[in-house]
Amino acid sequence: MSEIGRGSGTASGAGDKSLNWYGQLSVPERRTFWASFGGFALDGMDILLYSFVIPTLIVAWSMTRADAGIIATTALLVSAAGGWLGGILSDRFGRVRTLQITILWFSFFTGLSGLTNSFEQLLVVRGLQGLGFGAEWAVGAALLGEMVQPQHRGKALGFVQSAWAIGWGAAALIYTATYALLPESIAWRILFFIGLLPALFVFYLRRYVPESSLLEAQQKTGDTGRFVEIFSPALLRTTLFAALLAIGVQGGYYAVMTWLPTFLRTVRGLTVLNSGGYLAVVIVAAWFGYVAGAYLTDAIGRRRCFALFSICSIITVLIYTMIPVSNGMMLVLGFPLGFFASGTYSGLGAYFTELFPTRVRGSGMGFAYNFGRAVGATFPTLVGVLSADMSLATAIGLFTASAYALVFISICVLPETRGRVLQAS
Repeated sequence: MSEIGRGSGTASGAGDKSLNWYGQLSVPERRTFWASFGGFALDGMDILLYSFVIPTLIVAWSMTRADAGIIATTALLVSAAGGWLGGILSDRFGRVRTLQITILWFSFFTGLSGLTNSFEQLLVVRGLQGLGFGAEWAVGAALLGEMVQPQHRGKALGFVQSAWAIGWGAAALIYTATYALLPESIAWRILFFIGLLPALFVFYLRRYVPESSLLEAQQKTGDTGRFVEIFSPALLRTTLFAALLAIGVQGGYYAVMTWLPTFLRTVRGLTVLNSGGYLAVVIVAAWFGYVAGAYLTDAIGRRRCFALFSICSIITVLIYTMIPVSNGMMLVLGFPLGFFASGTYSGLGAYFTELFPTRVRGSGMGFAYNFGRAVGATFPTLVGVLSADMSLATAIGLFTASAYALVFISICVLPETRGRVLQAS
């Protein structure tokens, strides 16, 4: 059956009911929500721990900044393959089982990073970690999207997206505590060893989280789908424009968050960007952005929400690059930066869940999201290359505008799916 029906609950999430959406979830839905939320938070924590140890490794191993960047980029690029593989496995063997494997995988290789002794060793280990990192989002989002009520799907998956900010904050706190208590030569290894702890989360998954009944019904039909089906004539248009949307959202985020602080520090001479206070403002703002996007994607629809946050992101970048700001004002303006760039992500989980049929949902979501991540990861490099022939501000503005233009093109082609009832198909 085709997933084109719209439930009567499309508009029922309005008013006070939308504020109490979590209380309206069933026990299985709540457990699945926390499984997806916890998995993504731990995923984010493990991947971001590396960013905090870069200065230590540059000194300890005589690495260059380019070397450090290669390790980070390699993990992101390999994560694309991980997302595709995870989606395929979740369609064939189940969401919960695959989610357990991805968490064990990225936890193991994060811990193993603490035993490395050279750039080459860490490059290989972080690359392997990227496989699990890329798979976790698609699997967890597909599981929750299939479990939760249509009228609350956007809020639930948007809140799961906010778990990234929680993982980011946890990584910052763990880094601060570890480096305060231990010598730097040992602290970075302990930091990675702590990254093994998310593996314990698998016990929660095994005991409390049920498999998607929608997927089980699909598997009983004997039609489990194949990865190549997402490129069939019936789904090719959806797959291509979903991937284009993911490129726009993630490319815009990477271009802004990677280069804007550098521009403000080197061109404007702001020192607050080196402070923990500025980082805290951006992390808190990111969480509020995810949450606001979660509510808005159900309230005004998926496409309007993407349009609103994209426009606000472009305006924010123009303000940063064209209007002089002081250190004090920078702390205030750090909030809209984190808020709008992060909030654009919120609708992706619900939207992608609703765009793809059950038999290839994991494959479609894994491909689109992680293809966007892989291509979007090149935007910071392209900004750097382009800034050799024009001002850094112009390069940032050009790529930010280009990224969010892709978002607008995609939402003009893809359908609105708010309230769509998912069926086995």
